[in-house]
Amino acid sequence: MDMLINGIAATAADKTWIEVTNPATGEYVDRVPRGSEEDVNAAVEAADAAFGIWSEKTTRDRGLVLYRAAELIRLDHKDLAQLLTTEQGKPLKESIDEVRGCANILEYYASIAGQPSGEAVHLGKAGDCLVTRVPLGVCAAIIPWNMPVLIMGWKAGPALLAGNTLILKPASTTPLTNLRIAILLQDAGLPKGVLNVVTGPGETVGAALVKHPRVKKISFTGDCATGHRIREMAKDHLKTLTLELGGSDPMIVMADADIPKAVEGALRGRFYNAGQICTAVKRLYLHEKIAEEFMRLLTAKAEGLNVGNGLSPGTDMGPLNSAEQLGRISSVIHETTEREEGTIRTGGCPLTGSAYEKGFFYTPTLITDVAPDAALLTNEIFGPVLPVVTVPDLGAAIREANHSKYGLGASVWTKDLATVKQVYQEVNAGIIWVNRHLTVPPEVPFGGTNESGMGRENGSKALDSYTQTKTLYLGW
Repeated sequence: MDMLINGIAATAADKTWIEVTNPATGEYVDRVPRGSEEDVNAAVEAADAAFGIWSEKTTRDRGLVLYRAAELIRLDHKDLAQLLTTEQGKPLKESIDEVRGCANILEYYASIAGQPSGEAVHLGKAGDCLVTRVPLGVCAAIIPWNMPVLIMGWKAGPALLAGNTLILKPASTTPLTNLRIAILLQDAGLPKGVLNVVTGPGETVGAALVKHPRVKKISFTGDCATGHRIREMAKDHLKTLTLELGGSDPMIVMADADIPKAVEGALRGRFYNAGQICTAVKRLYLHEKIAEEFMRLLTAKAEGLNVGNGLSPGTDMGPLNSAEQLGRISSVIHETTEREEGTIRTGGCPLTGSAYEKGFFYTPTLITDVAPDAALLTNEIFGPVLPVVTVPDLGAAIREANHSKYGLGASVWTKDLATVKQVYQEVNAGIIWVNRHLTVPPEVPFGGTNESGMGRENGSKALDSYTQTKTLYLGW
């Protein structure tokens, strides 16, 4: 599948390719161009030329394009989900949710296209001011492989509605569904050059986008180290940045919680998409009064998960996305056992056998008795491994939850409003869920504190971040 530059299919300038394989089988799926700085320059030229045409359209007209694109995505959602599972690995039911989620996001931004985006300021005898919001220009979105379709919606929806043009760099392991959706956006009426997709490695394509002087904003979702490099590279041109850099989300379960509901929340919160989600439950804190019962139920549920090819009916959890991911998870479990930093309650090894030998499968893993400074608790573990800590009270749970360099999300499971209030006030996180985890509707601002990044995705706040104010001062 080719890149999309200036509305047409494009190969890499140097005619090289990247192969995309199925993480469940190791089989070849397709190939995409290995883009370079030359290809980025061509995409920026196209986006720059298209900016005047797109930004001059009314916000309502831009919203109608997004709405039509959402309709086309819904019509094609089964094929898109099949492709997403094939390149990413997640169960087909999760891919269907993700594709529909992308349509939801585009519909949301279409729905707010008519809302006022400026203000009038009366200054008495000194005059009046009219403050409007104008688009930034050419923007770039660098997206990860874990939720590529949903995150494409998070970034493309507000960027395009605001009147910007956009260059999208997908992850090299999951570019195919992004390319298909970009074509659907064009089919919905997006003028050529408004949305360009350049495939290729982050160290070349991503770096070229960040350094390009005509790219006014970078929106990046990925790991902390890359986020810091992007911030450093972007400083020479004072670019606007949105950086969503992952997290190590705590889930706190108090003694008064609905235990069966909380068990289901922990199961889904950790093992959805094989744990490869920024806001997944990555640390579980259980009140000592319910810890034993909770672990008995959770262990049985985890051991009952059907792990396999995401395209197979009845699969609950698919493979990890790559051999590198499998290696990272295997390494952290080996380190944990070598250092005696936890007790494996269930799982703790790659899956073996003929059904798994060519894929990147790992068992759903629960670890108890985790040492306070173990890597399982201090680092972001991006896979199906859940460390569990027993706490005597809410104060201890909050202290443990805040013992992290991250601050993306957190959840508390309780029936007590005073507990909810204390967690909301004291836990460092961009979003606090109560009696749920993971859910992020398009209306809800999403982003973190500390090392989890800067800026917000979703909602009107994300739309604002793709604009800048411009003031007309009337000195009557």
